Amino acid sequence: MTHSQPQLRTVDVTRYVKPLREGGSLPAIVEADDNFLYVLKFRGAGQGVKALIAELIAGEIARILGLRVPEIVFATLDEAFGRTEPDEEIQDLLRASEGLNLALHYLSGAITFDALVTNVEPKLASQIVWLDCLITNVDRTARNTNMLMWHKELWLIDHGAAFYFHHSWPNVEEQARRPFAQVKDHVLLPQATALDEVDAEYRGLLTPERIRAIVALIPDEWLLGDSPFATTEEHRQAYIQFLEVRLASSEIFVKAAQHARKALI
Repeated sequence: MTHSQPQLRTVDVTRYVKPLREGGSLPAIVEADDNFLYVLKFRGAGQGVKALIAELIAGEIARILGLRVPEIVFATLDEAFGRTEPDEEIQDLLRASEGLNLALHYLSGAITFDALVTNVEPKLASQIVWLDCLITNVDRTARNTNMLMWHKELWLIDHGAAFYFHHSWPNVEEQARRPFAQVKDHVLLPQATALDEVDAEYRGLLTPERIRAIVALIPDEWLLGDSPFATTEEHRQAYIQFLEVRLASSEIFVKAAQHARKALI
């Protein structure tokens, strides 16, 4: 499997279509200047740019691993949108999100994944569980699967809750070596019987060069402001350090996932 250097397009939002009110941060369906619809994640929402950074890194890692993720783009929001929106809550969100945001291609007609309806084969289940353990994604439970069925294929969405440690930036290396305790609630854990096989395969795919290329995509302006780091380069290096250390010690979260699965079944 070969992968080119990751690149993200930039689009300009031209029309606010409707909010997706099932999300706590009020993402919205918008149209862009390329005439495509996108699910826009706002920098002015509750978790701010950290959720956008998590979405970006997690989504592009998933893509390198061969998992299906909607195309991710940078989306520029003009200040004019906040002037015409009648809903005050949405108006405030639009005004707080002027400038560069993140959006994912809208999968029109997709339906929410239901584990009771769709059976996921063990290799794919193991791949998704392994990814979520790597990125510490707490949001793939039976209650909130954050997966869609589109054209009979499984697509991963909504990774803004991943890398939760970056909201306080404790010791990065210590965090990277921790097992992922929340895996016990993962919707696909019962089917994840091929974690050792996936671990060997995925560790080979996620090279240091690929990790650095993904982290390099983060816009400088998202790394400024509320940051404990002196420079944007130090901030980027912290993400790189977390991922490289976590990959090097992946047997810790793999074994924890296997133990959680045995306890579950």
